[in-house]
This record gives sequence, structure tokens and C-alpha cells, in this order.
Amino acid sequence: MQYAMSNGRLDKARYCESPNRDARPDAIVIDLLVIHCIALPPGLYGGRYVEQLFCNCLPANVHPYFNEVCSMQVSAHFLVRRSGAITQFVDCEDRAWHAGQSSFAGREHCNDFSIGIELEGRDDGLFTGAQYQVLAALTRALQQQYPGIGNDRVVGHQDIAPGRKTDPGSGFDWSRFRAMLE
Repeated sequence: MQYAMSNGRLDKARYCESPNRDARPDAIVIDLLVIHCIALPPGLYGGRYVEQLFCNCLPANVHPYFNEVCSMQVSAHFLVRRSGAITQFVDCEDRAWHAGQSSFAGREHCNDFSIGIELEGRDDGLFTGAQYQVLAALTRALQQQYPGIGNDRVVGHQDIAPGRKTDPGSGFDWSRFRAMLE
């Protein structure tokens, strides 16, 4: 499986533009990839709720948890569904609002220099084989487009916001994923 990037967009992704984005700082080098996970409502997969959250149209009255998150303005560059389907929400050249308060290697504000990928899942659950295959292929495409993203610069949200975030969590098999990048 191979993907190609052109003008910040992945060739085989469905595109759904999120308003939760802005320009990166001038002369910034994109050199970090942050892996997250999300399920809305927690523990349930499928549906359009993640897309609705990233597009600021999540209906608060559908689930009690949605009242807590519907006013958040968040996004990621990509979402990888359990099936392996990819949706892109923000062009990679733009800053997505995925990392929040964060730091990597002494640099604050990871959104400025990173790309965020959400996996449909829970931080205490397992991920699918299709997700690992697609994530590895997507990572390779991003590394080709952004050479600063070495394998040592592919991290979890938990690594850049310790104590605040736990995703992708204990269910994510880093060894399996890293072996797929070699």
C-alpha cells in the first residue's frame, strides 16, 4: 500500500475541511508526527460524530458526553477508521488543532511543527490490522514529504502531553507499528 502527497493533501483520502485550523508560523519545519485516538461516544465506533466534532457541528443532545465536548474547537490532519478508511480534515501545510498544550524535545506548541493522526479507537483498547497497515503507509508518505519526520519523531499524544493525555494508550502496539516502518 502506497500513498502520495500533493500540496499538503493525501491522494487517497476523503477530504472534509475543518474550520479548526490556521497558518503555521513562518519558516516552520514540519518534523513531528503525533498519533492520537478518538471514539465518539467513547467506546463506540463508526458514524459521523468525530467528523462532526472536527467541523464544529456535533449535536450536544445525542449523547450526554457530547455536552462536554461539542463546544471544543479541535481537529487533526487525518482520521484512520477501524476499516482503514482515511479522512483528511486539514492540509498538512496548515496547523491543525490536535495537540493542545504540549512539548517535544524542549519545543512548546507542538501544533506548530507537527502533523496529527487520529486512530478510531480508545486508549485502553486494541487497534485493527487495517489501521496499522494504513497508518504505516500514511507515515511513510508523510516522511517522504517531510524528511524531518524520522521514526524517532513519531510519538503518541501521551508523549507530548504527559499527565494530561493518555492516547493512543496501552492498546497501541508501538513495536508492531515501528517494525512496519522498516
